[in-house]
Amino acid sequence: MLNSSFTALDYIVVLVYLAAITAFGIFRGGRQTSAQDYFLGREEIPWWIVCFSIVAAETSALTFISIPGLAYLTNLTFLQVAIGYLIGRIVVSYLLLPAYFRGELSTAYAFLEHRFGRKTRSYGAIVFLFTRIAADGVRLFATAIPLKFVLDVNYPTAIIILAAVALAYTYFGGVRGVIWVDAVQMLVYVGGAATALVFLIARADGGWSGISLAAFEAGKFQVIDWGLGAGFFQKPYTLIAGLVGGALLSMASHGTDQLIVQRLLATRSLAASRKALIGSGIIIIFQFALFLVVGLLLFGHYGAATVADLGLQRADEIFPKYIIEGLPPGVSGFIIAGLLAAALSTLAGSMSSLSSSTLLDLYRPLSGSTMDDARALWLSRRITVGWAVLLVGSAVFFMNTSQTVVELALSIASFTYGGLLGTFLLGVLLRRARQEDALAAFVGGILVMVSVISLKAVAWTWYTLVGVLATLLIGTLLSRLSRPTPTP
Repeated sequence: MLNSSFTALDYIVVLVYLAAITAFGIFRGGRQTSAQDYFLGREEIPWWIVCFSIVAAETSALTFISIPGLAYLTNLTFLQVAIGYLIGRIVVSYLLLPAYFRGELSTAYAFLEHRFGRKTRSYGAIVFLFTRIAADGVRLFATAIPLKFVLDVNYPTAIIILAAVALAYTYFGGVRGVIWVDAVQMLVYVGGAATALVFLIARADGGWSGISLAAFEAGKFQVIDWGLGAGFFQKPYTLIAGLVGGALLSMASHGTDQLIVQRLLATRSLAASRKALIGSGIIIIFQFALFLVVGLLLFGHYGAATVADLGLQRADEIFPKYIIEGLPPGVSGFIIAGLLAAALSTLAGSMSSLSSSTLLDLYRPLSGSTMDDARALWLSRRITVGWAVLLVGSAVFFMNTSQTVVELALSIASFTYGGLLGTFLLGVLLRRARQEDALAAFVGGILVMVSVISLKAVAWTWYTLVGVLATLLIGTLLSRLSRPTPTP
């Protein structure tokens, strides 16, 4: 049964748009003849396309759905984290990216093999795979929220539909098709959010002043929270927690996560990748600001009603509810189409990065087998199908969480990002560190995080910092206890 608030015109817009953008992705991907083509692209991709692709890949559905819901419940203090994201990208651009472009690296974890050895590369890849499948399972579930409203189906059905569409265009388009579609979708879904913002203001009594009054009186325009005093480390959105946590999380996600590094390597030059990475950090601040303000205006639009008052189960459903019920026919379809397509791009990128790391970091090095180009491409696509199935299972697992999906996804990522980033920094900053030191530090950093999270000792924005410090401390101590070994 279809949602009565979603008209025939809306369904036509969604279906035509998704079909067109999928065809565009396959066309831009071109014909792949090898796994190298499939995972890195056959030729250099312009830095500004990669820049837009990074923004779409890291936010998409989470930004579109969960950030307005977060602002509805809280205020604008999440912007402190977004500013930290930019700081982290600048550090990655000058600390980690040069190491990636010194040799012909195919994945982020190839650097770990070059610096420490094959075991470290394999371990890093395995940690990435587990983190990505969990975090992107949350992202897939987030994308299913508006589709559930539109089609009036249950969450598992919506999840399977989305995964099937994303798989189709990843399977045929490869990473080049994924990146080009991402770039287009970023413009579309940001345009969709801006359109919703305009309608919220235009249809409100008193315009901007009228609709924002309730949010202003509730203190929701607060941007900076100094957070000093009791409970300092339990508050996720204070100034220091936001800047430090956001910077380190961005360093980990954009410097050690194959989902993003795969895109940066597609630029084929250090200068271009730097422009793409830093540019994405600037765009992301304005994008978060846009979606947060949408959440505040929704607070005014619904008269400061609670989530339960609106008949909803979670704050993440508020913006999809407005899109479907509060916008004119055709406009709702356009915004939902942009949201779904952007989210599908993220999922496509996830499937591509998961399969590339599986083949290049694990299968080839561990099996020691050699394959011709056609065989490698065939296997790459089969691995992509396998990861798509696992993503569906992960999304279903996270359906019943009460936490906003953006915070849940970032918390999962922070769980392992500390150990991962700490190991990369160990390789860059400490020449004495050996493979045994790196592996022990990596494992130790993650075990420390298990304890910290179990005890709920700090808020999620501190997770990466704790993991990085623990990893660096263990690695440094072990390297000083051992006889120095020359860097490979």
